[in-house]
Amino acid sequence: MALTYQQLLTAVPVVLDAGNVPNIVGDAGIGKSALVREIAANLNAALFTTVVSLSEKGDLAIPVPPLTSESFVETKNYGRLANVKFGYSETLVSIIKYAEAHPNQSIIWFLDEFNRGTQAVQSELMNLVLQRKINSLRLPSTVRIIIAENPDSTMTGFTDREYGVATGDAAIKDRTVRLVMTSSTAEWLKWAKTAGINDLVSAYLTQYPEQLLVIDPNNEDLAPTPRAWERVSRNLDQLQALDQKMQKELAADIFSGDLGDEVGVAFAQFVLAQGQELTVAILKDAKNGKEQFENADEATKIQVLRSWLSPKLASEEEAALFIKYLQLVSEDGQYAIVQTVGEDFIDLLQAMYEQAIKHPQGSVAQLYQYFAEVATRGDNR
Repeated sequence: MALTYQQLLTAVPVVLDAGNVPNIVGDAGIGKSALVREIAANLNAALFTTVVSLSEKGDLAIPVPPLTSESFVETKNYGRLANVKFGYSETLVSIIKYAEAHPNQSIIWFLDEFNRGTQAVQSELMNLVLQRKINSLRLPSTVRIIIAENPDSTMTGFTDREYGVATGDAAIKDRTVRLVMTSSTAEWLKWAKTAGINDLVSAYLTQYPEQLLVIDPNNEDLAPTPRAWERVSRNLDQLQALDQKMQKELAADIFSGDLGDEVGVAFAQFVLAQGQELTVAILKDAKNGKEQFENADEATKIQVLRSWLSPKLASEEEAALFIKYLQLVSEDGQYAIVQTVGEDFIDLLQAMYEQAIKHPQGSVAQLYQYFAEVATRGDNR
C-alpha cells in the first residue's frame, strides 16, 4: 500500500488533525521534503526543519552551568549543589519565540531523515515525538510534528532496500502513522508544466515513464529519482546555451552524474537526437538507416521497431529488413518487442504463419521462427 504525492497532500493533514504524528516513508529523492513544504504552505503554517541525519547527541538540549546565585542550593550535609539548567538549540528557541509571537498560527516541525540519525539522536528526539517535551521544555500546542524516513529492509514492501539507517525504535513505530510514498510519473509531469522543467525532460519521461524513479537493489550507485530529474532539467537549460559540438562532448557525463550511466547516456542521446528522430521510414533508407539505428539508445531502438509492427511484416521484403534490425537489439530488448507481438499483434502472427506455410524458406518464415526462438529464450531466463 502506498500513496502518491497528491494523495499525501490530503492524507498528511488528516493525520495531523487527528492529533497524530505522520511518518512519511519513501525512497531518497522521491519528494518528501517538497511535500512537507507544500503541506505547510497549504495550512498557512510556519515550517521549521531539522535534518536528523546531521544532528549529534546533545544538539537539542545541552546542560549549562548555573547562571545566577539563585541556581545554587546550599545543603546542611551535602555541600553546595548546582541546579543545572539546559541550553536549547537555535531551532527550539526559534520555534518557541515564533509560537509566542504568533499564538494563533500553526507550526510544523519537520524531522527529516529521522532513521538516518544515530540511535542516541533518535532517543533524544523520542520525547519530542511521543510526549512533546524535552527535559522541562514542553512544545506549544500549535506545534505539530511530521517525521520522514528512508525505508529499511524491516519495513513491509522494502525488503530489498539497503539505506544506511538505524532501525527505528518500536515505540516510534507504534506511536506514529506510517504513510508510504510512491512516485507517479503522471503527477510529476503535471507538476513539471508549472515548475519550469525543461520540455525535453518532460518529453523523455512521457515516452519512458518508468524511468522517473529507478530502484535497483543491485546498484548502489546513481539512479534516476524525481529530485535528480529536476537537477537534470536545470543542467540541460544551461547546456543548451552552448554550441552543438560542446553539447555533444558534455551531455552524457553531465546527465550521468545525476541519473547513472545507463539512463544518463540514453537521455543524452535523446536530447542530441532532437530534430533527427529515428523513424521506420529512416530504417528503410538503405543509405542511412543502419548507421542511425546503431547510434540510437536501446529504448529508442525498441520503440521504433515496435512502431513497425503491422501486417506489412508479413511480406518478404519487410520481414527480411526487420529481422536485420531486430538482431541489432539486445536480448532483453528483443524479448520486449516479441512480447508486444504476442500480446497486441495476434493478427500479424496469424498472417506471418500463413505466409510461412506457403513459403517455408522465405524471409517471413525466418522472422516467424526467430520470434519463436526469442520468446522461448525469454521464458527460460
